[in-house]
Amino acid sequence: MVLKGIMNYSRFINAISAARKASPIRILTELQQRSPPSLISLAAGAPNANTFPFKSASISLKNGGSIEFDETLMKRALQYSASSGIPELLSWMKDLQKSLHNPPTAGRAQLEMCVTTGSQEGLCKAFEMIINPGDNVLLDAPTYSGTLAALKPLGCNIINIPSDQYGMIPEALRETLSQWRLEDVGKPNNTIPKLLYTIPNGGNPTGASMTTERKREVYQLAQDYDFLIIEDDPYYFLQFEKPWAPTFLSMDVDGRVLRTDSFSKILSSGVVEFYRKQRDAMLSSADKWLQDVAEWHMPAAGMFLWIKVKGIQDTHKLIMEKALEKEVLLVPGGVFNIDSSEPCPYVRAAFSLSSPEQIDQAFQRLHALIKESM
Repeated sequence: MVLKGIMNYSRFINAISAARKASPIRILTELQQRSPPSLISLAAGAPNANTFPFKSASISLKNGGSIEFDETLMKRALQYSASSGIPELLSWMKDLQKSLHNPPTAGRAQLEMCVTTGSQEGLCKAFEMIINPGDNVLLDAPTYSGTLAALKPLGCNIINIPSDQYGMIPEALRETLSQWRLEDVGKPNNTIPKLLYTIPNGGNPTGASMTTERKREVYQLAQDYDFLIIEDDPYYFLQFEKPWAPTFLSMDVDGRVLRTDSFSKILSSGVVEFYRKQRDAMLSSADKWLQDVAEWHMPAAGMFLWIKVKGIQDTHKLIMEKALEKEVLLVPGGVFNIDSSEPCPYVRAAFSLSSPEQIDQAFQRLHALIKESM
């Protein structure tokens, strides 16, 4: 990696985003939140907090503790706030990012952050900010179907980079990029991809996790060809092996990484030890029931086992028409491909919800289903 300084983002912003201007009303709201309580504001058209129906709340935790919302905090929680999020929450989250990833640019540029309703909303905002119709976008399919659903309406060319159990293959990315000349980087109207999207840990649906060395190689290619990396990392805290691999953000000397995180997998639903036991239970049941009809790799993170069914070219009919008869349901792998109509021999099994006993019974049923279909 070569230190190139903070990037000029103007070439990455599409025409619609470039035309947007900050709302004066939202600016006033943010100014008000930074002002002392003695400020008298007649500016904001916010609802009167004294009319809010909820006065306080107490949330009981399984460990015996509790979380208390008094009247002042409840009014704050229900009232309008800055577009990017409540300032105190943003400050805490920025400190968390710095402590976890220590971005190399943190001392040279402001780390900006926006709170969204799940990382999916953040991805949609990023795609709609960057992509023009006809732009080339790199990703490693099979990938999260929500990402494909967000990208396809934008009219971009989605270019698939092959991957394996260790994530995107840098050599395949290098080969794909070789169709563009390095001397054209930075020239107006070039067609070099503007961004690369990847799920680096516990990829959905494959469970693949990218190695540190591969991340370094991918980042170097991003520097060489000057594209952004969207690091979609909802399973960062669900890595089963330590030490955890460094993130793209921790390697980002240029400011070319847009990172999305998610609390939904860990804030309300436990910690990583539970999911490790669930994964191990699923692997044990797979070894017990599926060895003669399928193959798979052990996921190092996330919630999913990516299973290749032997002797079946496409699992869509198997799952959508026959699985319910056996009272077992998985996701046919084709929905995670860029072209969902292409035959796919894979299915995705989630180990997050079902008990070990249910997982074992489900794989027993799946085995019978596959045997009948072969």
